[in-house]
Amino acid sequence: MSNTFPALRRFLSSSIAQGLLILLLPFSMATLVVAGADLTRMEHIAATRYGPEAAASVRDWRAMLEASIGSDDDVRLARINNFFNRRIRFDEDTRIWQQSDFWATPLETLSRAAGDCEDFAIAKYASLMLIGIPARQLRLIYVRARIGGADSKLSQAHMVVGYFPTPEAEPLILDNLIGEVRPASRRPDLTPVFSFGSDGLWVGGSRESAADPTARLSRWRDALQRMRAEGLDLAP
Repeated sequence: MSNTFPALRRFLSSSIAQGLLILLLPFSMATLVVAGADLTRMEHIAATRYGPEAAASVRDWRAMLEASIGSDDDVRLARINNFFNRRIRFDEDTRIWQQSDFWATPLETLSRAAGDCEDFAIAKYASLMLIGIPARQLRLIYVRARIGGADSKLSQAHMVVGYFPTPEAEPLILDNLIGEVRPASRRPDLTPVFSFGSDGLWVGGSRESAADPTARLSRWRDALQRMRAEGLDLAP
């Protein structure tokens, strides 16, 4: 036994052991993705409920998430924003779900390959949490979006994702209306109304949460419940 530990120390310091560590590192990092989601279960549900194309979409989502781990935040934000903006077709809830207002889970959105602004935002928000961005840095932001040009007085209800690099920082906005992730100051067409996430609900410019979002927003509560049933838990 006395000779075992020196031999072990020599092996751990060897180039072979260091090479094995490098090979295993991506797999250990990839497990971060599944910490809040059973993506294998989600793929099975997609195949059973919606068919092979839906299952393939979940696999592509998983691959994108795993490729995003360890990247700079700007890269991760752009990758997730582009993934959903390019893959998901905008459509109304009445045509997709035969309901006037339905907040879909990421699995449901991927399976239908279609969604409205809330569906885009929820899918991006969940994806950012799954690659390790804390809930305190993310918010789903309900806004009024001006349409028809800079001088237009027309607006519509809309939802985007805000990423806050620091608590005091200007948020970066992920939106299905444009492909580029921009700071809020470069989105004068958006007027915030309230924001929420897994850890609170904020009204106006308040820094303190005003309420439990699951108590105030029934559609968010219902979406979270369906996510958990599908294998995705967004608890902060």
